[in-house]
Amino acid sequence: MRLKLACLIAAGGCLAVSGCGKPESKASALPIVTVSAPLHKRVVDWDDYVGHFDAVDQVDVRPRVSGYLQSVGFKDGAVVHKGQVLFVIDPRPYQAALDLAKAQAARTQATLANARTALTRGKTLLDARAVSQEDYDNRLAAEKQAEADLEAAQAQVRSAALNLEFTRVVAPLSGRVSDRRVAPGNLVTADVTVLTSIVDTDPIRFSFEGSEGLYLKYQRENRDGSRRSSRAQANPVEIRLQDETEYRWKGHMEFVDNALNTSAGTIRGRAVVDNRDGFLTPGMFGHLRLLGSGAYDALLVPDQSVVTDQNNQIVYVVNPGGDVVRKIVQVGPLMDGLRVIRSGLSNADHVVIDGVQRAHPGQKVDARPGSIVSVVAKPDSNIAFTSPPAAAATAVDSVR
Repeated sequence: MRLKLACLIAAGGCLAVSGCGKPESKASALPIVTVSAPLHKRVVDWDDYVGHFDAVDQVDVRPRVSGYLQSVGFKDGAVVHKGQVLFVIDPRPYQAALDLAKAQAARTQATLANARTALTRGKTLLDARAVSQEDYDNRLAAEKQAEADLEAAQAQVRSAALNLEFTRVVAPLSGRVSDRRVAPGNLVTADVTVLTSIVDTDPIRFSFEGSEGLYLKYQRENRDGSRRSSRAQANPVEIRLQDETEYRWKGHMEFVDNALNTSAGTIRGRAVVDNRDGFLTPGMFGHLRLLGSGAYDALLVPDQSVVTDQNNQIVYVVNPGGDVVRKIVQVGPLMDGLRVIRSGLSNADHVVIDGVQRAHPGQKVDARPGSIVSVVAKPDSNIAFTSPPAAAATAVDSVR
């Protein structure tokens, strides 16, 4: 019995020694990471802003004469055209005032004719020495006074005619009208009562504020000639509304203010957008992106491959010997879920794109090949869609 037990123990020991004698694979003991060369694309930077739409022109419609409102000539919220009659104020008092002014002008005209006849007669009598020089001068003065009275009377006629015309309140511009603020039968006061308002929304403006840093960037690019033109009008913009995922509204810069807001450190800008169908309404909020650079070649890596180390942005690469190397990079904006690397990497680098947490500088790893994939742009677009960045940040698009 003891002999059998000894044999079993000896056999087990041999098996154990035999198992320990096989060396383990060196690769299986190394951390596994996935690497890939950076994705190369030609890209364009866009700067993103939050703003709202404003009407190009807006006017409060007020009467220019006082009186009782007689009728309203539009439907609330309708599109009106310049010169269209919107309101009618009772014209009868102003028609009577015009008739009175015309009568007074006619009477003054008759007085002037009589004064001219008397002056002509007086000239003949003066030549015949039948009247004194003083009498002739009085007749001459009477003619001049009659001429002045006629001019005043004619001015009264024109004023009365204007007041009569102002009883028809017309649209000063084309656009969309608000609702009527006063119902017929109410007394309206000249230059005081607001009857309605009109906004001109084609084209429409988009107002926003940009940071001082971005403004300085534009100024330097304009000075260096890296932007297409120093004029604001040369810069295209794209806008998306609050419920949209794509920047489908196209326009261009129209205006940049001449001074910064010292309390906020921002400067006001404005773009203009076509709005023929009237879909865009003043007060709507949206995101605007403005061309921030010319096209340039960029390297892109997954955003999770970039590690923050104190004040530095770090990317891990694997050298040909299988060692992990730390590289300090300068990062740019996001594009299609990938981070733009402005400097610090080359096309030949093998960047760790998966298993970053297992990679440590100077450590050997089991590097397995992978690939970097970005969101593909829609077939009908010549620029890949960019995920909306934070307000006043720089975004980037690829250029085909």
